[in-house]
Amino acid sequence: MSEPLDDRLHVIAAGFTGDASAARTGLGHPDPTVRASALVALHRLGGLEDGDIRAAIADPDPRVRRTALELSPGFPDVGIHGLVDDPDLFVAEMAAWAIGERSDPGDTALTVLIDRTMTHDEQLVREACAAALGSIGDPRGLPAILAACNDKPAVRRRAVLALAPFEGPEVDAALHTALQDRDWQVRQNAEILLNPR
Repeated sequence: MSEPLDDRLHVIAAGFTGDASAARTGLGHPDPTVRASALVALHRLGGLEDGDIRAAIADPDPRVRRTALELSPGFPDVGIHGLVDDPDLFVAEMAAWAIGERSDPGDTALTVLIDRTMTHDEQLVREACAAALGSIGDPRGLPAILAACNDKPAVRRRAVLALAPFEGPEVDAALHTALQDRDWQVRQNAEILLNPR
């Protein structure tokens, strides 16, 4: 019986040698590191499909779910917004990032980002959701970003930067308030947006 490390190296190599069949066999491997590597190998070969992403975001191992989400922006027909509530913090963060990387995240995903920016229990996920809303630039996300400008420091830092695609008196007021923030990085981010070099 082969060792998981050997199987993982074999799958990784398949991604560079063009052996899509060998890469695909790794998707069903009992070791999650092999499954995650198989996703990356297939993506490198252009052989990753919607069904592969759907299966992987339901994988019991968070490493596989996170890898699938990292690759998911190119698969817009696969719904990933449910993973913003994943029990694994880093999977939830990656889900928010991946939604923000899609050219058209869809109304449901946008609604989830807006809500979780203000309500998610984990600061890291609120931060990622605010950043994703800024990346998307949909005006419907602006109130949530403005609310996030009053959250904890790490969230405020990302929320201020997320204001970049927006204009208007509310945005100007939030940026000028951020110039007086207790956190120097919040102040710096506001300065960058107000006085671009």
